[in-house]
This record gives sequence, structure tokens and C-alpha cells, in this order.
Amino acid sequence: MSFKSLFRKKSATVVLKEGSDLEHATLHKVLNVRDLTFFGIAAIIGGGTFSAIGNACFSGGPAVILLYVICAIACGFTAMCYAEFAARVPVSGSAYTYAYVSFGELFAWIIGWALLMEYSIGNIYIAFSWSGYFTNLLEGFGMHLPEWLTINYKAAHAAFIEGKVNEGFTAWSNAPQLGSLRIIFDLPAVVINILITCLVFIGTKESRNFSNLMVMIKLAVVVLVILVGAFYIDIDNWTPFMP
Repeated sequence: MSFKSLFRKKSATVVLKEGSDLEHATLHKVLNVRDLTFFGIAAIIGGGTFSAIGNACFSGGPAVILLYVICAIACGFTAMCYAEFAARVPVSGSAYTYAYVSFGELFAWIIGWALLMEYSIGNIYIAFSWSGYFTNLLEGFGMHLPEWLTINYKAAHAAFIEGKVNEGFTAWSNAPQLGSLRIIFDLPAVVINILITCLVFIGTKESRNFSNLMVMIKLAVVVLVILVGAFYIDIDNWTPFMP
């Protein structure tokens, strides 16, 4: 294999022909513009609003609003780039196919693995965040899960080593053992990942319907928080703006 072959590109004509043959053979179009927009909103609200904003506000204070403005601008440029790529190469394959046509095989290979890591790590992060909400909900109904079933192994071990008397320390201290291995895992996070995987396996149409329903619920929650929270604004909390 020559060095030049690493940067060989696949013709857009070839990609379009292969995509057309594949779609006629196996794939059916079930997503429209509204569905794709809702998928984007689902990722933004789930990963940005419900999962990250708490830690971001704790560290950045009121100035976190500037971070979201910058992120919104970056997302806008990214969306326009994807729209341009999709218009030129309207086939399945996402960024991998776009990179293969535009930059070559090596870049497509790198982006393909990057996407795999992104989806894997992103799912884990969201699952952990969802687990926290779900565990707190159960606590509100008087149901308590053992700490070693609500935290990941690494976090529990770190808390124990650092001597932090919190959920992680308790989980590590009270966890059952299999030999020298402590049984610690985030059960709600594991369960929700399995359920979502099963839903995706059933079909795109079913995933779309469930996702659209959840997006409408998320938007309703966000609007409710804004409307109710407007009556509890305390301007003194805006100082210092950038702690």
C-alpha cells in the first residue's frame, strides 16, 4: 500500500450509485425534516440542558450563558456544513461518507472511529446523568437503591481512595465482593442503555415515534421551568458574573 493510496477519494458518482442500489434493496425512507429536527433537539436538550448545565453553572456561574451562545453559533455552522455535504452527497453514511468523498480514505477512517467513540461515550454520559435523575425520583417515592447499584466503579474507587464521605465512599465500603472484586455498577444506566438498544433494534420508525414523544415532553418541561422560574429571579445571584 502506497502513501498516496491513503488519500484516495471515492467519486461522488460512485457513492450515489451505491447508495441508490442499497436504498432500493434494503432501506426505506421513514424520517422527514421534522423527525430529523426533533432528533437534533433531543440530543441538544438531553446532553446540554439536562446533563451538563448543572456542572457548568457550578463552575462558571452566570457566565455560562455566554458558553451556550458560543456553542449555538458553532452548532449553526456545523449544521450548515452538514446541509451542504448532504445536498452534494445525499446518501447514508454521514460524516464518514462525506469525508471519503471530500478528503480521502484516511480521513474517513479516522472520522469513522471518532464517530464510534463519540456515540459510545455520549451514550454513557447521558445514561449516567439519567440514572441520577431516576434515582432521585425513586428517593422521592421512598424507594432506595443501594449505593453500589447507582454509581460507576471508577467513581466509587476514587471516592474511597480520597476519603470522601459521600455516595462513592459508601458504595465502595458496602459493595458485595466476588473474590477480591467489588461488585459496583450503575444499574439504572445499564438498564436504560439496554432498553434504548432494544428500541433501536426494533426499527427506525418505532425509534422515531418514541423520540418525538420524548422531545415534546422535554420541550414542555423546559418551557415550564422558564415560566415558573421567571417568578423567582434574584439579580443578586448574577454577581459575580464570571467567578
